[in-house]
Amino acid sequence: MATVERFEDLEVWQKARDVVNAVYQASSVGTFSRDYALRDQIRRAVVSIPNNIPEGFSRHLNKEFIQFLFISKGSVAEVQSKLYTAIDQDYISQEAFDSTYERLEVVAKQLLVL
Repeated sequence: MATVERFEDLEVWQKARDVVNAVYQASSVGTFSRDYALRDQIRRAVVSIPNNIPEGFSRHLNKEFIQFLFISKGSVAEVQSKLYTAIDQDYISQEAFDSTYERLEVVAKQLLVL
């Protein structure tokens, strides 16, 4: 197995980045875009997922890297919870909810195996 030298090469970081883009897109339209509190909360939480991966990666210590991966995983759960609020308020469709939730599940699973 090749050694990863850059966090950008980590598939989990790439997938987390894609989820960030999906959440930003969904929260930029309609009534979701005008619910400033929820919009800002979900955006801060989703950005935390890919941002903690390179922070831990750059420490070059497995113990610290693992700690930051757990922080990212916690942010995954936070975004998933906020997605329920978004769908309950009719800010997003069931399809958008399901797609984003599943993508977050993939990221969460990948965070556990690094």
